[in-house]
Amino acid sequence: MKRINLEIKVLSPLAIGRQKPGGSVSEAESYIPGSVIRGAIAAVILKWANTPISDGDNFHELFLGENPAIFQNAYSANIKVQSEVRVLPATALSSKNKPGFKSKPNDPQHNGVFDTLIDRFCAEGYGHIYDPNCPADGGRVDVFTGFYQTQSKYYSTSASTRLLTRVGINRRRATSEEQVLYSIEVLNESQDYKEKPVIYRGAILVPDNLAESLQTFIDNHQEDLRLGGATSRGLGRVKIKAKQPVEIKPSVSNQIKQFNDKLHQRWHEWKNIFGNPREDLSKNRVYFTLDLQADAILTEHWRRTTVISPKMLREFTGVSDCSLQLHAAYSSYDYLSGWNSAWGLMKDIELITNKGSVYLFSTNQESLWIKALEYLEIKGVGDRTSEGFGSVQICNQFHLVLREEAV
Repeated sequence: MKRINLEIKVLSPLAIGRQKPGGSVSEAESYIPGSVIRGAIAAVILKWANTPISDGDNFHELFLGENPAIFQNAYSANIKVQSEVRVLPATALSSKNKPGFKSKPNDPQHNGVFDTLIDRFCAEGYGHIYDPNCPADGGRVDVFTGFYQTQSKYYSTSASTRLLTRVGINRRRATSEEQVLYSIEVLNESQDYKEKPVIYRGAILVPDNLAESLQTFIDNHQEDLRLGGATSRGLGRVKIKAKQPVEIKPSVSNQIKQFNDKLHQRWHEWKNIFGNPREDLSKNRVYFTLDLQADAILTEHWRRTTVISPKMLREFTGVSDCSLQLHAAYSSYDYLSGWNSAWGLMKDIELITNKGSVYLFSTNQESLWIKALEYLEIKGVGDRTSEGFGSVQICNQFHLVLREEAV
């Protein structure tokens, strides 16, 4: 498969809501879901199609085939930073008093962010409770969530929202209706009400034979696409730039090596302080993490779950390895619904595992897993992966940022 990187410039507010069970208010998402991008592109293709859609044609292969295109989520990005936007793992912590990434080494406004996965694993192995404090001022710390980019330093990215109040329309008279007002929460089209536009970055993973034609189509209709709801009221205007398709080349083996080197180094540091552990690290076992870069819909034994078990991972990858073990899982859940424009109906309410969730595995059969994990980074895990759900990264680089190295 090939990867088409997308850069989405927002020209008007985006009404991309998430309907929670029992709620009467539609809250705005903090990003552009892959399902929204997928639906918008499909609608424009159908609008400009000269012939009816039929089984076996490019549209069917792209959206409905056995190997459909994967439309990943688009996250808010710093326009000056060109690196990929990543999701912070659930194990990341920052100061409660001055949370956030440091803009410089001695930043007075922020005490930095660090990861705790490796230290938590070591603490458990040595029979201690891990309760860290802030390395800068010794104060309390809390979970730090969101998105980040790296370019010589770490940048936090986020999207801001606001409420738009509108008046209801009397359908019989086609005039405003008295005492009927409603509000829509929307993603802002500019940064802090300034002239700087908001940029989102995402990607589409496409079969090789369709990559060039899809990129050309998006480039030719980059201002025809509308994202989210209320587009007839002027919302959802965007300009999408699709870059040239590139071959997908995962580097899982290098990521796993860096993670294991750091893990063994930290383990021996704990040993020098606390003495012998309950059970020493096996030299034959290799450790790796699965980091959710998007919400996932996970099912085990016909029931929703928030934990990827060894059995599930073997099923996702097709690898038969009885030595696979799950050592830690840091995950949370939420509920998600939506609107299917093609059917004109509400989507089913799904229990989702939140992006940023982390799962730590180990195996003594590393050679069996390299290709399988590279495949997993492309295909994702769980259901509805073509809509952006279940995107994963193997051994997120942020796990290497330890407490005394807070960034």
